[in-house]
Amino acid sequence: MVDALNHQTHHAGSALVAYRTHHYPPVPPSQWVVCKDLLEFYQTLVQKYLDIGEDMNVPDDFTAKEMLTGMWWRHLVAGGVAGAVSRTCTAPLDRLKVYLQVHGNKTTGIRKCFLHLLHEGGFLSLWRGNGINVLKIAPESALKFAAYEQAKRVIRGNYTRELSIYERFVAGSLAGGVSQTVIYPLEVLKTRLALRKTGEYSSILDAARKISAREGWKSFYRGYVPNLLGIIPYAGIDLAVYETLKNSYFRKHHDDDNEAPSVLLLLACGTASSTCGQVCSYPLALVRTRLQAQVLTNVPGAPELTMTSLLRHIIQTEGITGLYRGITPNFLKVAPAVSISYVVYERCRQTLGVNMT
Repeated sequence: MVDALNHQTHHAGSALVAYRTHHYPPVPPSQWVVCKDLLEFYQTLVQKYLDIGEDMNVPDDFTAKEMLTGMWWRHLVAGGVAGAVSRTCTAPLDRLKVYLQVHGNKTTGIRKCFLHLLHEGGFLSLWRGNGINVLKIAPESALKFAAYEQAKRVIRGNYTRELSIYERFVAGSLAGGVSQTVIYPLEVLKTRLALRKTGEYSSILDAARKISAREGWKSFYRGYVPNLLGIIPYAGIDLAVYETLKNSYFRKHHDDDNEAPSVLLLLACGTASSTCGQVCSYPLALVRTRLQAQVLTNVPGAPELTMTSLLRHIIQTEGITGLYRGITPNFLKVAPAVSISYVVYERCRQTLGVNMT
């Protein structure tokens, strides 16, 4: 079965390695090995190809061989390049999302917003904020990887054992929290640059200087709490889909050792998990963005809203649907982002000589 799956996924550059775990479910061990391989492959697809710019995925798990040979950094480089290309290609949709989150209302549709952005700044203005969105990939990936490995060591202790999916979820959430804490000022800058008017800032550094001079350095952590809270439901959905896929596979293929899901099917599962994660965490993402841009929308002299007061205000004035303002362009960018990331990652992987182990 494993050999068949290796052959089937060869064109995607993914070869699976069979290994056993000490935590067997109530099925024959041989079938658990097969299922474990499928799940690990699914996780690989989700982690490496699903870059939609949200920075909330659980980090990669590298094998001992990849760590010893230094292959891990090539994976990170390939992922970084794929993320940069993917984010750049879908940047107009990302700017549409941010603008609708902050300035959108019941009468503001995607078409009206798109035409407004074109009229205000021209075609290239659709990429405002993309530069810093690409620049923050490298530091965030490095921080998340280092924090994830450290968290796994702490959880594992002195035992040389494989972590359970729940322990990996905890380690991934902690790693996401650490990396987001450090790079969060770049997240705020990205939002402010995406919302800037023509001529307001000349560069990223100019924006940082002007924002800190007018609002103080505390402004670079506006919306930090909802951003941190958003990591939990997003990563939790990934865990839920992982467990659902496992249980579904056991039920449908309990006696069939020759059935293997296609790469496209597993990518579809990853896309679905990302979409579900967005639905659950999107209200927190919207509140985060509005807090980041609050100084642009507040009436002069009005008190600043907190996370809870802003949530109440949105529900009272816009209803529950107000918490999902701008989610349509966010959904629209998932499919192209996944496709672009997949193609670019595979090309980079081949160029760097990375073998999928």
